[in-house]
Amino acid sequence: MAEVRTWRHRRAPGEPVSAETRESYYGLPVIHGPHWRWPIVFYFVLGGLAGGSAVLAAVARLVGGHWARPVVRAGRYLAFLAVLPGPVLLIVDLGRPERFHHMLRVVKLRSPMSLGVWGLIGFSLSAFANALRQAAEDGLLGRRNRLVQLVRRLPDRGLAAASALPAFFLAGYTGVLLGATAVPLWARNALLLGPLFLCSALSSAAAALSLLLGRGSDTERARHALERVERAALAGEAVLLEAIQRRSGPVVGRPLREGLEGRAYTGARAGAHCALVLHVLARLLPRRCRTPVAVAASLVALTGAFLLRAAMVFGGRRSADDPAATFAITRGDR
Repeated sequence: MAEVRTWRHRRAPGEPVSAETRESYYGLPVIHGPHWRWPIVFYFVLGGLAGGSAVLAAVARLVGGHWARPVVRAGRYLAFLAVLPGPVLLIVDLGRPERFHHMLRVVKLRSPMSLGVWGLIGFSLSAFANALRQAAEDGLLGRRNRLVQLVRRLPDRGLAAASALPAFFLAGYTGVLLGATAVPLWARNALLLGPLFLCSALSSAAAALSLLLGRGSDTERARHALERVERAALAGEAVLLEAIQRRSGPVVGRPLREGLEGRAYTGARAGAHCALVLHVLARLLPRRCRTPVAVAASLVALTGAFLLRAAMVFGGRRSADDPAATFAITRGDR
């Protein structure tokens, strides 16, 4: 039988406020939290992978030589393929999916959600153009078609330069989006979530591209460059994960320590540290032993990126349902 909720009479003048009322708001959430589910987690993972891959492909095309062509090729294809499910996942998560087109009627520069939608559209067009140009260059579209010849005349470096900004945006905007809300866990770490998601996007993209390039001698220099990027991004990610854990405090940061969300966050922290250690270890081992260790490091980095986004999404939901966390934010408590 459902419990019947009864309300106390109004507090009399001079009557002290009970600890339960002050800290729990009668056990009810103070704010309306997000109702995001697994489609948003997968969107965050694929969006970061797409943005990071496009960033690495653009940088490799602009500043790299002939040795960087494998990174450009794989990065462009991966960015396009990873961003394809994004709109579908966002529409599926909507309460009324048939109304998704309403987001396209206006552009609100002060709305992170509106900017995110248009940023995703801009990145998708950029990723398609770069992948199409790469496919034409690789001969995947044929060679005698006039349309293919027209595509091949597009400025390759110009496309790479134009894709850099939307790629950086997609790689880090999801963290900024979380920080722009009133959810206690996200609001407390608003300045750290953007850099964290950007570092995670770069580390996961470098890991995925390193795995895609294989272990041939013709891609050795490109793999070494990707591993350097991955190590730097993992180091930044590890520092930011520890900073968020410390900054959140005992009340707001409760979801990062308890329950499934806490386990996922612990796994993300362990993944960043473990992948970084494995990459350093791979450089110290004999050449014949480096390959399996480097592959293991990349797989651990990808797993950590997934756990990070799951912990942040579901940890934010749990934080929004905790009135004590909301009160801690409003009072500036830890």
